[in-house]
Amino acid sequence: MLDNTLDNLRDRVLSGGHITRDEALKLSEVQRAELFELLSSANRIRQAFRGDSVDLCAIVNAKSGACPEDCSYCAQSSRSTTETAVYSLIDKNAVIEKAKEAVDAGIKRFCIVTSGRKIGKNELKEICSMIKDIRGIGLLPCSTLGLLNKDELKFLKDSGLERYHHNLETSERFFPEICRTHTYSDKLNTIDAAIAAGLSVCSGGIFGLGETWEDRIDMAFKLKELPIDSVPINYLIPVKGTPLGEQDMLNPFEALKIVSIYRFILPQKEIRICGGRMQVLGEFNSMVFMAGADSLLTGNYLTTTGRTFNDDLNLIKDYGLKAG
Repeated sequence: MLDNTLDNLRDRVLSGGHITRDEALKLSEVQRAELFELLSSANRIRQAFRGDSVDLCAIVNAKSGACPEDCSYCAQSSRSTTETAVYSLIDKNAVIEKAKEAVDAGIKRFCIVTSGRKIGKNELKEICSMIKDIRGIGLLPCSTLGLLNKDELKFLKDSGLERYHHNLETSERFFPEICRTHTYSDKLNTIDAAIAAGLSVCSGGIFGLGETWEDRIDMAFKLKELPIDSVPINYLIPVKGTPLGEQDMLNPFEALKIVSIYRFILPQKEIRICGGRMQVLGEFNSMVFMAGADSLLTGNYLTTTGRTFNDDLNLIKDYGLKAG
């Protein structure tokens, strides 16, 4: 790719324009010699549209394992043979204790995550009670509770939920390769229901599943069509005992390229780096902001370790950014 082509695309986005799918695919062909130019351009777009504030969220794995869905990447699927912990919905006090740790560290958002296709009615009531208390201690409550309908999501909204998280995971074309117990339409219907319930929506995917660049870019353009606010980028951590347990992890430069191209396509959205950040990026973890990200999941993930709150807060400070 010629430098002036990259400059032209960057300047078009900075002036409020958009890149096409074909242009995004062209960006995916950038090799290491030009990669830092791509990262630099994405960083300028981040600064223009998102400023220097970094949105931080933490999560609690409130219900783990024994999931009947067959998602091939997931250690919590009952069809996997992992040693992931299995437990029902944890006590509210345990959730609030985790939330207090987050608020004491200066984290802005806190997400309750449960395994399974969706939570049951009694679980929904318990979680709504948790959400009220999380809101009460000064956090913005988020949740990831499966394939809920509008009435269930409205109940959560009325209890104080600010944002619902529901990933598309990948492109519509590739989705049946990683999950067959629910459909892409099921996911889109849940997102539509969350929007109709008046919730902010966080939706993105997992990279390194065996998808192509076309799949990655098609998902970005699908997300562009939806009125969502936050786009989480997760990287597969292959877990032995899952169908993708022997998959190779992404090269860190490819992982950073994904962030930058998503920033070109979605200049005004939060782009949040989540699961697999340390495992895939390793020593290049600190480059996520240079690549165009403006948000992080901090602390541990669902079944794997992440980064401590203080480590991420220090990283943000070192880059001259601020936790927002």
